[in-house]
Amino acid sequence: MIISVNGHDLELQLADNSSAHAFADLVGNSGLELAMEDYGGFEKVGPLPQRLPTNDEQITTRPGDVILYQGDKLAIYYDTNAWTFTRIGRIIDLDADRMRKVLGEGDVTVTITASE
Repeated sequence: MIISVNGHDLELQLADNSSAHAFADLVGNSGLELAMEDYGGFEKVGPLPQRLPTNDEQITTRPGDVILYQGDKLAIYYDTNAWTFTRIGRIIDLDADRMRKVLGEGDVTVTITASE
């Protein structure tokens, strides 16, 4: 999958769980656009159009982690946090500093599409 944000295309490698599979189905062929807000100085978070199944586990996030929170929110991490989450996937080949720069400050709109 590809996450497009602030003029950058980021490759998302999906986790192998029912939540990630349901997320891929939600994105489908038409894509998904999400308005995301900065939260806590470590993530961007936005509401999904529908609830997805959860596979919660205790996770310490790393920059680039894409997480399902409470079954109906998507979070993209640019720093660390520990909580009970469901892993959707990970943005590959992006270090913490670049992740923070790509996501920028404040609110963002991201577009998620299937890889070709």
